[in-house]
Amino acid sequence: RNCTPITERRLPMEKTLALCCELIRRESVTPEDAGCQALMMAQLDALGFTCSELPFGEVSNFWAERGTDGPILVFAGHTDVVPTGPPERWATPPFEPTLRDGKLFGRGAADMKASLAAMLVACEEFVAAHPDHPGRIGFLITSDEEGPAADGTVRVVQHLQDQGKAIDWCLVGEPSSSSALGDVIKNGRRGSLGAVLTIKGVQGHIAYPHLADNPIHRALPALHALASETWDQGNEFFPPTSLQISNINGGTGATNVIPGTVEVQFNFRFSTEVTEQQLRQRTQDILRAEQLEYALQCHLSDQPFLTPNGALAASAVDAIRDVTGLQTQLSTAGGTSDGRFIAPTGAQVVEIGPINATIHKLDEEVLVADLPRLAAIYKGILERLLLGKN
Repeated sequence: RNCTPITERRLPMEKTLALCCELIRRESVTPEDAGCQALMMAQLDALGFTCSELPFGEVSNFWAERGTDGPILVFAGHTDVVPTGPPERWATPPFEPTLRDGKLFGRGAADMKASLAAMLVACEEFVAAHPDHPGRIGFLITSDEEGPAADGTVRVVQHLQDQGKAIDWCLVGEPSSSSALGDVIKNGRRGSLGAVLTIKGVQGHIAYPHLADNPIHRALPALHALASETWDQGNEFFPPTSLQISNINGGTGATNVIPGTVEVQFNFRFSTEVTEQQLRQRTQDILRAEQLEYALQCHLSDQPFLTPNGALAASAVDAIRDVTGLQTQLSTAGGTSDGRFIAPTGAQVVEIGPINATIHKLDEEVLVADLPRLAAIYKGILERLLLGKN
């Protein structure tokens, strides 16, 4: 059955589900917001937050804040979702939130409209119980996380810095859990360095190899050396740095022509044990050792970041244990998140959200029972950080 509108009277334990349904109904395919942020700001305004829209380019963003002094806990997230793929391949329409077998289905259910709903409900319940709470609560929301991420969180963070506003703690609602809610939280992410390598040769007839120079043949030893290299050993928070080749393009399409060039695309996911500059230099050293004529273009997407210890991680671990009974695992695995733009400001950053098994897939889903529990986890973190609750 489809979810009922949030305007209907619902039991407290169902508030997060109802709000999540309302967010899923809005077809916010990146960079579109489709009214999600207006819905969120209306809820926050009713709780006494001061909301500021911060559009940049085609991207919708907003900053909201409650309280005037003391440390601030910021909830960060995104309203945009990835495209659905062929809608006819979904069991039910992707933007019609549907309940089935204890699960809520819809694009964005797990990534990350469940988290956005849980953040709002957690704040509603926290403010109702503690209207004059110490400290501050913030929201940093964008519609540009699933896209280029050029006019979203990175621009809002710069705006906040220009205004002299600093973030103490940031809870990002990315779907961090693996098999059960709260079993994994992200306290950092690996860096990402992409590369396009063009190896040059001499084009010629395949029957006259002595008159040509096959760049594919020349590339093979170099690629083997790059793929076999131990870049670092990792550390207690990060696995060893990994290089993965994603694309190799060469040839004219004809079977009797030796190509003049071959292009190889690869990516480093790297730990804090090695720097971007070191990866570039060691790659160049390997290529030069193979005596290649080449061009190398590198693009840094993300620096690694880490929140190893501190009040935020400790509060998250305790809140998860109280709500779920689980001893959570701190992890830096997976892709990237907007936490990469916030952590360099000096903020403590963790990512906590629902199970991520179906994100970006057809029939994306979240467990209905996890929705109020996620709100309870967020509320528990608020209580620990702002009220000093143990």
